[in-house]
Amino acid sequence: MNFQKFLVPLLCLGLLGMAWRSYGWQGVAVVGGGLMMWLLLHYTRLITILKKAADRPIGSVGSAVMLNARLKPGVTLMHVVAMTHSLGALQSPRDEQPELFRWTDGTDSHVTCEFRGGKLVRWTLFRPSQEPVPETSGGAAPAP
Repeated sequence: MNFQKFLVPLLCLGLLGMAWRSYGWQGVAVVGGGLMMWLLLHYTRLITILKKAADRPIGSVGSAVMLNARLKPGVTLMHVVAMTHSLGALQSPRDEQPELFRWTDGTDSHVTCEFRGGKLVRWTLFRPSQEPVPETSGGAAPAP
């Protein structure tokens, strides 16, 4: 169960109650202003991340290998979107847990991330096999 859904609003109400008890309406105004500023900062960060992601194709990333190196368990989907500057391509059915998103780079390498409850649980990096390119000798070309 996600206690953060209940804990943050209860903490805000507790702060407002303590402000009322200590300073009356003036305290409520100060604490309410601080809480509003905190909300606006989070909203601004969310909108900035989504604006950057709107300018890139869905599921693209500069380097899948670098994304794989920067991922950590427990980060949120919004944090991953902020790292990639792109929304992930949804691989699982909509509104079902776990959610699978994929980010692909220009070399067809991709990282598939599994999110449960909005938090990163695991991820896999896929790199296509590289076919060996035949080497040419450094000597002169044969005469026709």
